[in-house]
Amino acid sequence: MFTNLLRNNKVVAGVLTFIRVYLGYQWLTGGWGKITGGGFDASGFIQGAIGQATGDHPAVQGWWAAFLENVAMPGANVFSFMVMWGEFLVGLALILGLFTNFAALMGIIMNFAFLFSGTVSTNGQMILLTIFILVAGYNAGRFGLDRYVIPFLKNKINHSNEKKYIRHAEAH
Repeated sequence: MFTNLLRNNKVVAGVLTFIRVYLGYQWLTGGWGKITGGGFDASGFIQGAIGQATGDHPAVQGWWAAFLENVAMPGANVFSFMVMWGEFLVGLALILGLFTNFAALMGIIMNFAFLFSGTVSTNGQMILLTIFILVAGYNAGRFGLDRYVIPFLKNKINHSNEKKYIRHAEAH
């Protein structure tokens, strides 16, 4: 029942638009600050997270610290690029309501990565709000570019599938 409300109600779509734009602004400004801030480098953050994996009450679990140490740290340049541009593009997509669910999914993955790395900040709040967007599906982007893009793409895919079906039927 609640899921149906999130997915179909136009008033809820309006509320979700405010949530989506709020989250988008948070991501966009975070990414933009890293892009224009004179060279973002994630290696310090990664090293700090690895350091939090020891002691009596580690903030970072061993499996995540192993990933950071063996994958993220050697590829810190790639991860720096992905974080700053990922944050910016997720924010832009959420604000515009363009591929909203994909943007929300990428945002929640980044939030979990930050949480796994021992940071708290606003990540928990952002995850909670993002869950509403993900559960709402198309309705979260109803008052955005998804309103036009998603039906257009569905039409293109259906039209393409119809052509394939006709060619297959004619061949037999």
